[in-house]
Amino acid sequence: MSAPPESAVYQLCLQRQFVARHFLIGGDWGAENEPHAHAYRLEVLLDGDQLDSHGFLVDLVEMESQVERMLQRVRGVLLNDLPEFAGLNPSLEHFARLFASDLCREWRPAGLRALTVRLWENDEAWASFRQGMPCV
Repeated sequence: MSAPPESAVYQLCLQRQFVARHFLIGGDWGAENEPHAHAYRLEVLLDGDQLDSHGFLVDLVEMESQVERMLQRVRGVLLNDLPEFAGLNPSLEHFARLFASDLCREWRPAGLRALTVRLWENDEAWASFRQGMPCV
C-alpha cells in the first residue's frame, strides 16, 4: 500500500456529552440572562499529516483522558464562575475557544496540524474554534 499524497490530512474526532450552566451578560436576551443549563455535545477534531508506527494519529486513550480532564472542570458548574470567563460572556464561541486553548496548552501530541473544538448547545446550534498546532 502506498503512502498518502502530500496534501492528505488525517482526522480523528472524539465526542462527549456533558451538562453545564451559564447565563449571558452584556445584553437583554430574556431568559438567557438567567442561570440555565445546556446539555452540550463536544467534538474534538485533530488534523495531522502523519500516523505513528502503529497507524494512529494520536493515542486515542490519551486523547480521551485529556478531554475528560478538561470536562471535569466544566461539568455541572456555572461557567460564569470560572476564572477563564471573568469579564467574558460565556457564549458558545468563547466556550469553544477557551476549551481548545486549554486543551492545547495542557496536551501537545507531536505531529498535529490543528485542533478544532466544536461545541453544540442543542441539536441546532454550535460554534467551533480551530487552533493551529503546535500551540503558541
